[in-house]
Amino acid sequence: METAPPMSNDLLTTQAPPRLVNLEVAGLTDVGCQREYNQDYFYAHTVIQRRLSPQGEVVQGKGLYILCDGMGGHAGGDEASQLATHKLATYLLEHWTEGELPGPDVIHAGVGVANQAIYLRNEEEYRRGKGRMGTTLVAVLVQDNQVAVTHVGDSRAYRITQSEGLKQLTLDHEVGQWEIQRGTDPAIAYSRPDAYQLTQALGPRHEQTLEVDVDYFTITEDTVLLLCSDGLSDNGLVENHWQQYLKPLLLPQAGLIHLQAATRQLIDLANELNGHDNITVVLVKMQVQPPASAGKG
Repeated sequence: METAPPMSNDLLTTQAPPRLVNLEVAGLTDVGCQREYNQDYFYAHTVIQRRLSPQGEVVQGKGLYILCDGMGGHAGGDEASQLATHKLATYLLEHWTEGELPGPDVIHAGVGVANQAIYLRNEEEYRRGKGRMGTTLVAVLVQDNQVAVTHVGDSRAYRITQSEGLKQLTLDHEVGQWEIQRGTDPAIAYSRPDAYQLTQALGPRHEQTLEVDVDYFTITEDTVLLLCSDGLSDNGLVENHWQQYLKPLLLPQAGLIHLQAATRQLIDLANELNGHDNITVVLVKMQVQPPASAGKG
């Protein structure tokens, strides 16, 4: 699903949206209990600018957070996840207009550049069939209180808020979900032996075959965003344990040290309950100030 970026000035209301007051991130990756190599890769870029005036402090926050889970053997998966991450990050940061989120066309183009880089490497190295390298992708872009999410494959993004609880922001690109979208009962869809086979990934095929999801939303309350590879999300781990490990991060006093501790705790939990794959966790906390208190002092 794709929607247009939200307008910075909402003409339907006279009340300004809550404004960003803080943006923090923590990330960690682990090889897991059964894999010899770690083919996951992540990137986190945060810029905070604070300006003081007689009207109070104005905070501008910009963040780019990318997570990739590579496939295609040790060398192939490592190379694909790192290549995709760096190509996408470079493209988006070069095409990011100051003060506003990149539009869907820019994000699409960036994902296409990442895909094409891996695709051409596959062609140059004469990789065929299962030997072709590829990677999943999930990326979150933040500009002040605006967020964009894009993904390819089964790496996920979640949003945690007091009002909504846990919300999965991405839909896995795999056979089981594809069947459900066609109207198949979920139990039947996931009884297929190929239910978890990816229907999309970066690299194996030309970029014209990609259907990239891009969604936008506005942050209206303190929010934690979770990006993770399937080493964490498999077997309903996030859904079953978010209240213990993620909900406390919404507390006002939960800062960077708590985000860092939570990444370690989630990886330890995944190794205990899953452990069959590489595990990567990126946590982003966005704190906002309600408009009623903005400018007071």
